[in-house]
Amino acid sequence: MRLTHIVSAFAFGLILGAGLVLSGMADPGRVKAFLDITGAWNPSLALVMGGAIAVAAPAFALARRRNIAPRGCGIADDKQATPRLILGAALFGLGWGLSGICPGPGLVLLGYGARRALIFAATMVIGARLAALFTPPDDP
Repeated sequence: MRLTHIVSAFAFGLILGAGLVLSGMADPGRVKAFLDITGAWNPSLALVMGGAIAVAAPAFALARRRNIAPRGCGIADDKQATPRLILGAALFGLGWGLSGICPGPGLVLLGYGARRALIFAATMVIGARLAALFTPPDDP
């Protein structure tokens, strides 16, 4: 990997982290309030997600049209919704809902040294290792 790729990934990660902190999206309480549709629902996370989709959608459309994708970021088409993908998405959502921490904000919270973030990151690493253990070697 070239140094420019590493530096640009680091810079964009810093920008994402700063955006999450400034918008309050690194706060697990705000995430749980978004998921609590029958109680004190807070729609601010939906607005942030909508903004992210509005920015990313044209880039993904262009990448699909040109048949290019960033390294490690395949663009799936509708025919690739396999049971494994659906199970992974369900487990991701379950972990997000139970902890109130999404991986992006969770890594940002690690910078604060929050105990919840340390526990979250440890379980995320364990989950990734378990997934790798059950993934066939020829499966990308």
